[in-house]
Amino acid sequence: MTDLFDVSGKTALVTGGSRGIGLMIARGLIQSGVRVIVSSRKVGDLEAAADELKQHGECEAVPSDLSTPEGAHALAEEVKSRVERLDILVNNAGATWGAPLEEFPASGWDRVMHTNVEGPFHLTVGLLPALRAAASAEDPARVINIGSVDGIRTPSVENYSYSASKAGVHMLTRHLAKRLASEHITVNAIAPGPFESKMMAHLLDSEDTRAMVEQQVPLGRIGRPDDIVGLTTFLASRAGSYMTGTVIPLDGGITGCD
Repeated sequence: MTDLFDVSGKTALVTGGSRGIGLMIARGLIQSGVRVIVSSRKVGDLEAAADELKQHGECEAVPSDLSTPEGAHALAEEVKSRVERLDILVNNAGATWGAPLEEFPASGWDRVMHTNVEGPFHLTVGLLPALRAAASAEDPARVINIGSVDGIRTPSVENYSYSASKAGVHMLTRHLAKRLASEHITVNAIAPGPFESKMMAHLLDSEDTRAMVEQQVPLGRIGRPDDIVGLTTFLASRAGSYMTGTVIPLDGGITGCD
């Protein structure tokens, strides 16, 4: 049991690692002894996050824009130039958009789909050589995609491209898991409910709307950093080595108790 959840000595890439859930995951992995590369689109935010993360352990920052295949390819090449093997890939970077149905713009559809679905696909494919180098039957390489409860249940808000994209992430997870299982690469997804993030800020910054969100969660609270870090560590450790193709809701019971 002493090493069941041990991830020390591994190397990880966390996209969207400068804030929100990505920052929570990056910090938790670094504190567990993982060498973490964080990436995000905004250079200033990324550098500030990396400076904070370096206080906990080994961290590097690589700016990237995953909304295009070229951006995903560039990040994959940069990561491969820094590491020979990649034990953990956390596809967390994402975008959202909200608008009334008949006013929903094509740009709001395309940007979200490009970032949330195509980005993880192209990045995972580009990093396969590094993932294969880390993979073994006893300790597979891990791909952890961050989906959403909005890809499982019908949202109450008009975020059509976001919910569709996260459902796509969940199916992409299953499809990649089936294809890569024989190469000892597991692919799983976490579907978070409400956590502190920029996407949720418009609801969580107000006491009234925060209380409304908490009332919709059977466990009565917003997700905490240790919630997402605990599940990510499980999936990245020996404890999660026999699991692939799963989509795990982390939502305080929103989907399971519906």
